[in-house]
Order: sequence, then C-alpha cells, then structure tokens
Amino acid sequence: MKAVILAGGAGTRLAEETGVRPKPMIEIGGKPILWHIMKIYSSHGINDFVVCLGYRGYLIKEYFANYFLHLSDVTFDLANNRMHVHQQYAEPWRVTLVDTGEATQTGGRLRRVRAHVEHEEAFCFTYGDGVSNVDLTGAIDFHRRQGVAATVTAVAPPGRFGALAVSGERVTAFREKADGDGWINAGFFVLAPSVIDLIDGDACMWEGAPLERLAANGQLAVWRHRGFWQGMDTLRERKALEALWASGAAPWKTW
Repeated sequence: MKAVILAGGAGTRLAEETGVRPKPMIEIGGKPILWHIMKIYSSHGINDFVVCLGYRGYLIKEYFANYFLHLSDVTFDLANNRMHVHQQYAEPWRVTLVDTGEATQTGGRLRRVRAHVEHEEAFCFTYGDGVSNVDLTGAIDFHRRQGVAATVTAVAPPGRFGALAVSGERVTAFREKADGDGWINAGFFVLAPSVIDLIDGDACMWEGAPLERLAANGQLAVWRHRGFWQGMDTLRERKALEALWASGAAPWKTW
C-alpha cells in the first residue's frame, strides 16, 4: 500500500521556521516531522510514499537525495576525489516526490498525484504536520470491512479543526471548523482512488466539497482514535513535540 503525504503548504503560522524551509521539514529531535510521519507508516509496513511538494519543495528533494549520506559515516579523500563509506543505514523506503504547485490547495495536490495511486485498491493519505500513535493497520482493515470509498481517523481534542458529525460507523456531515469539543479530522485517511474524481481542480480543498459529498453519500467511515495525536500548527506545538521527543517517551514513536 502507498501513502500520500501533503508537504506543499507554506505553514504561515510557523513563520519563524518556515521562512527558510517547508513546514514538513521543521525538525523534531533533529529529524524533519515528515520523517517522523513516514516512520509511523513504516512501522505498519507501509514503505512506498508519494510526497506532494509545493513551497520550497526543492529542499525536500535535496533531503532525500542526500538521505543515504546523512545516515552514514564517511571519509572524503579530497585530493583523490573519493568518498569511502564506513557504516551505512537507510530506511526501506521508496519515495516519489511530485511538484504539485506552490499555490495548489489540499484537494488539488491529491488530484495531481492521481497517476501514482489510481491503480491501487486503496491508499493512505495524510498531512505533513501531525503525528500520532494511531493504529494504521487497524484503520486499513476497518476501511476494507466497511466497504466505503473513504475512511477518516477522528480524535477528540478541543475544537478548531474540521469537525465530524458521526452516527454509528459513518460520518454524516463534515464542517470545516468545529463549534466546540467533539470528534475532529485528524488526517490519516484510507481512500479508494475513485475519491479523486470528486476533486475539481487545483483550487479544491480536500476538507471542503469532496469530504462533504462523501459524508452526504454515506461513503465516509470514521476510525476513532483515542490515543495520542498532535498537529504542529504553531511554535508552541512544535516546542511541545520537541519536549516529548527529548523526554524519551514520545507517544508517536511506534517503531
């Protein structure tokens, strides 16, 4: 199974960090939050990634181009223009980096990578700025049992995210912002490729018409996650994640 990760936004609420790099490249414990998200998926056996690039996407390309070098002990023989690798380690990942446009919205980015997922039975889809100890294996199995086009992971922190009205195992309505406490969109979707047909173009927000239509048609199931989840929208949240990692007990470290 493949995982599509949104990594193209400018992250304006983290301007202290994102002025020089894309939001998914902000580091937690010395590694980009994008790396942490990929490790979460990898711990569930998902190692094939499609990353949707936009703002300063070349920095993400450079990171993966040099990934092997970053994790190895090397000697550079400058006189003879040679590099000797003493120790090496790399993740078992296949990473496809796709330029989806700097101004493209979340749905439009997914639409632009259609060719990479359209032949899959289902694929995972998430944002490049949130970590969780969500049971992805359970969510995928649940999605298949439900026989729906889309499954969204829901958590229940104080509201200010996309809110879900839930009845049984189905989302009955999707609102862009929550009115208060309740189940909210935590990302970590499982999707059938057919959902991409609901995306009109680059200006389409995934959290808008596509999810609303899926909910209205009974095709959006909900996987309730009662464990840890945290997005990284502000410097305060970034510092909180950094402190958790430094403690040695980061809840999302499932590998």
